[in-house]
Amino acid sequence: MGEETIVNDENSSETTKPSPKLTLLPLVFLIFYEVSGGPFGVEDSVKSGGGPLLALLGFLIFPLIWSIPEALVTAELATSFPENGGYVVWISSAFGPFWGFQEGFWKWFSGVMDNALYPVLFLDYLKHSFPVLNHVAARVPALLIITFSLTYLNYRGLHIVGFSAVVLAVFSLCPFVVMALLAVPRIRPKRWLFVDTQKINWRGYFNTMFWNLNYWDKASTLAGEVDRPGKTFPKALFGAVLLVMGSYLIPLMAGTGALSSSSSGEWSDGYFAEVGMLIGGVWLKGWIQAAAAMSNLGLFEAEMSSDAFQLLGMSEIGMLPAFFAQRSKYGTPTISILCSATGVIFLSWLSFQEIIEFLNFLYALGMLLEFAAFVKLRIKKPDLHRPYRVPLNTFGVAMLCLPPSLLVILVMVLAAPKTFLISGVIIVLGFCLYPFLTLVKEKQWATFIPEETRPVSGVPSESQLDEEHGDESAASLLP
Repeated sequence: MGEETIVNDENSSETTKPSPKLTLLPLVFLIFYEVSGGPFGVEDSVKSGGGPLLALLGFLIFPLIWSIPEALVTAELATSFPENGGYVVWISSAFGPFWGFQEGFWKWFSGVMDNALYPVLFLDYLKHSFPVLNHVAARVPALLIITFSLTYLNYRGLHIVGFSAVVLAVFSLCPFVVMALLAVPRIRPKRWLFVDTQKINWRGYFNTMFWNLNYWDKASTLAGEVDRPGKTFPKALFGAVLLVMGSYLIPLMAGTGALSSSSSGEWSDGYFAEVGMLIGGVWLKGWIQAAAAMSNLGLFEAEMSSDAFQLLGMSEIGMLPAFFAQRSKYGTPTISILCSATGVIFLSWLSFQEIIEFLNFLYALGMLLEFAAFVKLRIKKPDLHRPYRVPLNTFGVAMLCLPPSLLVILVMVLAAPKTFLISGVIIVLGFCLYPFLTLVKEKQWATFIPEETRPVSGVPSESQLDEEHGDESAASLLP
């Protein structure tokens, strides 16, 4: 975004220094951490799948019907709308600002819930070496210190977060490369074919697969901070797809191929550390535990950046008050970062499985809107400037979106009643927030960025929405 003027509540302006743009390599690893962060958490796919076969097939097939279509949709839309806010801008362009706001609210809530996992998981890995962290008196202060420390790193600049992602990813993946090499003499391919149909837990299996392969669209909320997004985004997404698939399949094939099939029931979160000990010894176990802890830090940093810049983007197009768009001297959205960090702290009390199911449901709902917007924009805006275009016609892109749409509907149908109830409350809250913020704007109870000074190109005016689309209330966000 370079050097820009930010409108604050007093209608004054403050000039921030130009912030370095994200280049290809940091963006690849930021996307990697948005989606994956390494094989930590995929162990449950072996247990819930009744053995290695379904786990390996899942990480071969699911990317084809889910990850690659989502990455292609993200590549086209993120380069067509290279603004902070990402999918909020896409949905607003296709269906109007009401649904754009709902998309933003669902995705932000889902992202904050996801981020609440990582400080907790970080402490879970450390407590094996520091048993004092099992006590609430030590655990709560440690949780707060970690959250605030990582939040400060986000405050210092997106380029620092990107560089940190590269370093953390290299450190986190190296022990699995070593483990795979040590496992080669012990691998028996027939072990990959084992499956116990009596032990398959389909709900756990699909939720684990979905959670480990989603969030490809998250980096789109940083599009305004990327150097030459039209060229950089497609390359970064392609590189991240290969990196994610390799980081899952190689450790799973090494671990399940080198160990007996009778150990399938022991595969749960953190089991890769035991696999490392059985294959390489105590030193490899310790390295994997350290890598897992560091990976959780990278996951937190990437998710926090996307959540905060999404709020900034929503403020820049007039959906949220102007203070969400205020940047620090490092070019980062201060209030948006603090808002996301506060949400993380309040949601940390939920259990691991509850958080996964809740965030999967809200994320799936948002993805249905994104796929619908992708197809509608092909019909409604055929001449839209698309620096990267999926090489399919309108019918082809509809067929591209059909399998992942069916998958997310399946994930939602398999949700527990409690998930339906809590997600329903969040959806109703989003429906109420939009007219409330509209009232706040009309009554001038808070300052919003005026249409003529909005830093995002092509922001639609409310009058244009009314004149061009009437009741449909949908307009392009391009000039």
